[in-house]
Parts: sequence; C-alpha cells; structure tokens
Amino acid sequence: MNKAFVKESEEEDDDEPVGMPALPPGSKNYMTMDGHARLRTEFEHLVKVERPALVQVVSWAAGNGDRSENGDYIYGKKRLREIDKRLRYLTKRLENAVVVDPGRQENLDQVFFGARVSIIDADGMEACYQIVGVDEADASAGRISWISPLARALMKARLGDLVRFQSPVGLREIEIIEILY
Repeated sequence: MNKAFVKESEEEDDDEPVGMPALPPGSKNYMTMDGHARLRTEFEHLVKVERPALVQVVSWAAGNGDRSENGDYIYGKKRLREIDKRLRYLTKRLENAVVVDPGRQENLDQVFFGARVSIIDADGMEACYQIVGVDEADASAGRISWISPLARALMKARLGDLVRFQSPVGLREIEIIEILY
C-alpha cells in the first residue's frame, strides 16, 4: 500500500513510558511494598479522580459546538489519551509485580533486593542506597534499580566486602559499611 494512504501516528503505541528502563527479558517485576503502594495509589487517583474530572470537561467542551478550534476539547482529549496510556502501563506493571518484603529477609548479612546499603568509595565519600524495583528507582532519593550496574555488583556481597563495578566514569571500587533491611 502506498504510504500516502497510511496514517502514521506521531506517538508510538507502546505503553512503556519514554525514559523508563525495560525489565530484562524473562525477569520478574520485583517491587518493594512501598513501591507497589505508590503505583497502586497513582492508579487509583487516575481512575477515580483525574480521569472522571477530565471526562466531564471534555464532555462539556464537546457540547459547545465546533470541536476543531475548541482548546478544552482538543487538549482534554490529548490528556485523556495520556492518562489511558499511563493506566495501561500501570495495569501491566501491577499485574506482573512480585512484591518483596525486605523485612522478611532471613540472610541479613548479605545484600539482596530491598536492602539499604551504606558504602564508602576510595575517596572516602559515603553514600547510602536502597535496592528497589525498576518502577521505584530514584537516584536522587538513594533508590537504585536492581538492574543497575551498582545494584548488580552489590547483590550477595557482605559487610566489609570490596566491590568493583563499571560506572559511567570507569571502574570503581567501593566498600560495604552497613546493610539494613
């Protein structure tokens, strides 16, 4: 078929948000209880508050006549598509989530999913990270995804271990000074 007759949308039909790391193929979507609760809260807010309010605005705007120059209608419909896309994404993530309670970890002397790990680098700089799910990661808050190079290097390490990992600035070596669950 000639491309002139095929409507190609500017947006991808993929429900994955731009910039969000995908899960490694065949892996589970691990989440902490807090992360699962945050996603569930966002989902419920979109379904029960934001979307119904926007549907009312779009409905009102549609009743005003000409929709081609009706900003409330045009931008409302666009926002509805964004909300629906986010809801599809959240639904998939929540359905496939494996919720892990770090407090139930039995092997407290090793780093596993959900652990808060304090480290010190060769320059004497200390930092604390919690290993969390892909959807919960926020480096500025000290939450790193379990698929990140640092988290993968820390997994199964013990207190006092020296861990090497490849960072964007090159090979780094850090020491684990505390593990909390």
